[in-house]
Amino acid sequence: MPQDEALDVAIGLLPRLWKPAGPPFTSLADEAAGWARSLPADWAATGRPFEHRLVDAALEAIADLSVTQGEQVLVNQDLHADNVLRAEREPWLAIDPKPLAGEREFGIAALVRGAELGGARSDVLHRLDRLTAELGLDRDRARGWCLAQTLAWAVDEDDVVEEHVDVVRWLVDDAAG
Repeated sequence: MPQDEALDVAIGLLPRLWKPAGPPFTSLADEAAGWARSLPADWAATGRPFEHRLVDAALEAIADLSVTQGEQVLVNQDLHADNVLRAEREPWLAIDPKPLAGEREFGIAALVRGAELGGARSDVLHRLDRLTAELGLDRDRARGWCLAQTLAWAVDEDDVVEEHVDVVRWLVDDAAG
């Protein structure tokens, strides 16, 4: 479906999923600490495939955001457009949960970065703007969580997801004005 129609679905669905959460779910702060530990080594192991300023931005976002989170709710690390399906028992269902307990601003990261709804810079920033505005989220926090997780998920010992790196570049550049 077109991007804005899919965003309408997400805007209706996400608040229903954001229930207060804690143990036994892993906390977003703990998950992000793992990203902070592995990201520099993964970046080096993949041959330093992009500028270090992106690593610095992700590490700064993790350090700043992890300790200042709002209410802890159930968030999904991988709720992109392909993981929202039409259904009969409900109009829409989220599948393939990768749950964490964290603040709402993190919960839109996969939708913002996901190329299923358009992979251009303008598409990514449109999704960030629309989701944060209509869900009442702090745009800077959401942008920070998105860039941190996206870069952490973009590199591992063997591979680099170039599309994710592009998204991080756009989000870092967006913050710079």
